Amino acid sequence: LATSLLGLHPTYIYKVVLLGSTSVGKSSLAYRYVKNDFKESLPTVGCSFLTQTLNLQVATMKFEIWDTAGQEKYHSISHLYYRGAQAALLVYDVTNKETFTRAKLWLRDLEKEFLPDEIIIALVGNKADLAAEREISTEEGEEFARTEGLLFMETSAKSNYQVNDIFMTIAQKLLQIEQEKASAQLLGEMSTVDLEESKERMRCC
Repeated sequence: LATSLLGLHPTYIYKVVLLGSTSVGKSSLAYRYVKNDFKESLPTVGCSFLTQTLNLQVATMKFEIWDTAGQEKYHSISHLYYRGAQAALLVYDVTNKETFTRAKLWLRDLEKEFLPDEIIIALVGNKADLAAEREISTEEGEEFARTEGLLFMETSAKSNYQVNDIFMTIAQKLLQIEQEKASAQLLGEMSTVDLEESKERMRCC
């Protein structure tokens, strides 16, 4: 808000990480979002990196998307990849209960690394197109996200269901934080000016 009032069009760069078990579709989600295409199998070794730029009315936002490998052997070094992130997507497969449990464990890892207001976390139930094979209901995902104070959305990288929506929701949340910071800074500067003017008047009298 403050930046738009000043007539500026800032550019923000954010690190966004995708976390979750292997084969939940993290790479497919990232690929769908950035390339608007779907690939069934995109195995990740360690971590892969993609970028996407959003040109919004009040700001330009660049996402640096870190797609981490879900295999257990990479878990011990995963904190190296999500360190310094501003947003995280905890991805699970709605047809696989174990991946939902693992997403909860990833959340605990993030809580050790970040303070609550340092990172935006979204719980993402992927493969929503496989309705007949579903093991986790939408309500179950919603309830856990609500309890933990997370954003929540179900997606399908294959059918392009709500993929853009979840990233846009994160973008709007990040932008809201930037606007709040800018407003607070502007108010602080105004208070300082008022204080200086008061001192000048006191000297005059």
